[in-house]
Amino acid sequence: MSEQTKYTEDNIRSLDWKEHIRLRPGMYIGKLGDGSSPDDGIYILVKEVIDNCIDEFVMGAGKTIDISIKEGEVSVRDYGRGIPLGKLVDVVSKMNTGGKYDSLAFKKSVGLNGVGTKAVNALSSSFRVESNREQQSKSATFEYGNLLEETEAQSSSKRKGTKVVFRPDSKIFKNYKFRLEYIERMLKNYVYLNPGLTIDLNGVKFFSENGLKDLLEDQTNESDLTYPIIHLKGNDIEVALTHSKTQYSEEYHSFVNGQNTTQGGTHQAAFREGLVKTIREHFGKNYEASDIRKSIISAISIKVMEPVFESQTKTKLGSTEMGDGLPSVRSYIVDFLSTQLDNFLHKNTAVAEAIQRKIMQAEKERKELSGIRKLARERAKKANLHNKKLRDCRVHLPDLKKDRRLESTLFITEGDSASGSITKSRDVNTQAVFSLRGKPLNSYGMSKKIVYENEEFNLLQAALNIEDNMEDLRYNNIVIATDADVDGMHIRLLLITFFLQFFPELIKEGHLYILQTPLFRVRDKKQTFYCYSEQERNQAVNTLKGKPEITRFKGLGEISPDEFKFFIGEDIRLDPVMLDKSTTIENLLEFYMGKNTQDRQKFIIDNLKVELDLVEQVG
Repeated sequence: MSEQTKYTEDNIRSLDWKEHIRLRPGMYIGKLGDGSSPDDGIYILVKEVIDNCIDEFVMGAGKTIDISIKEGEVSVRDYGRGIPLGKLVDVVSKMNTGGKYDSLAFKKSVGLNGVGTKAVNALSSSFRVESNREQQSKSATFEYGNLLEETEAQSSSKRKGTKVVFRPDSKIFKNYKFRLEYIERMLKNYVYLNPGLTIDLNGVKFFSENGLKDLLEDQTNESDLTYPIIHLKGNDIEVALTHSKTQYSEEYHSFVNGQNTTQGGTHQAAFREGLVKTIREHFGKNYEASDIRKSIISAISIKVMEPVFESQTKTKLGSTEMGDGLPSVRSYIVDFLSTQLDNFLHKNTAVAEAIQRKIMQAEKERKELSGIRKLARERAKKANLHNKKLRDCRVHLPDLKKDRRLESTLFITEGDSASGSITKSRDVNTQAVFSLRGKPLNSYGMSKKIVYENEEFNLLQAALNIEDNMEDLRYNNIVIATDADVDGMHIRLLLITFFLQFFPELIKEGHLYILQTPLFRVRDKKQTFYCYSEQERNQAVNTLKGKPEITRFKGLGEISPDEFKFFIGEDIRLDPVMLDKSTTIENLLEFYMGKNTQDRQKFIIDNLKVELDLVEQVG
């Protein structure tokens, strides 16, 4: 037997708690990332610390949380009961240790049952925890999960509570950068779900009086609502819903015990079922479920005993039971809607009539588009088969296993040379390429009919698999990859217009990005630097001795496949496209894609870079 095939006691190794977390971080925090996506690991670290503070608030201890995020370091301070001093080190460094196992103390907890802060500790280059309780204070400092210092308990006049300060390990989270927009969205969800709680982030306060009603008001503009937001509350359940005038597909915000379940689960499925059942029974008509739910914008929050999630990061609820002697999750939610929503509609006949008109309009549009959709599907199937516009990948978003967050990505590019380079460089398992033929149509002001009649839009919609709803989306990241010139900028604007016009939830849910590619290559015989700005180019020139070779990339097609693999691999740089409620989608599109104006022409010419003002305003 060769050395390689021997299997003895020497092959068996036990890892301590921090080694296991650092070796397999994805098991604890999902994907890593650099902060460009809202579910990147650095935000999960922040969330795990805040979750413990929320549990204190839920238990009636501490109404304020102070958070500071500056230069890559995070500080979180609550004013709850404080961690028992004798267990301070154990709570943040010993697995299976924590207060969450005591179901009486934390009946419907948010936290990770003794895992969360340990993952933060192990994955941080520096971590400090301080507890203040009963006029005493104690702290402990760690590096990479290793205890450096533990102070003795001493008298203190500080307010009771816990403070955690940490810096994510840059060796694990490469080139990470906190985007405060994502943090703010997280904090808003916390206060919506916990009315009366105040969270202070870098001096900006977040507070909510009306729970999920405030959430929907923040997500929408009043002018786009078919009727005022319906807000219903019961024991362990809260619901808010309305219908959009302009949005085509369904939008759901779901929560369990304060956790934002971005992938839904049993409670969201029950809500969708209960809504259809209630509407059908209220109007006495067997409306199509898709017509009832079309354009809906809604939020649901429930609290259950010891919830079971389908992954460590708790993005999808798997529980079927509410606990506390209550019926199943499905029955509880369906019965709540059948009673409370039906009562509301009987008392508010104007809202009921608006909902019925919206359903009938959706039914009419569906019937008008049925023939076109059938023809478009056949055309898309034929085009994908013969034209090869889509170079697909092997793994798609719906295929991801429960505890595995592979990043499925679709690059949308223009031109044979650029799409060819990306296709040859990509990871065929998780990265797909969609090749545009010339500039897309300006879809501003057009109806959904154009999506099926225009070949490019029809094929793109088919590639994404979003004809009916976002639940079937095939790629987690949709990346616009165009040249950084006037034509490339125009294509970006046209594609963003398409998504804003027909599928804004793709942007709202953080799926749309702009690919950053280097502007310069600076190299000598030993080293090569790829530079994304003139500042980086100058730094590279100063680093290399002599006179290095400097190449200015004019377009994606000029970058060889061998080089391209560095820009779409582990060190990929993406700029997220995000919506800002300060301006409506309608007004935004009118400015950028309406009738030509000198202001807009000047704007596009003056912003020939990825960080264009448009991305800052829709992002």
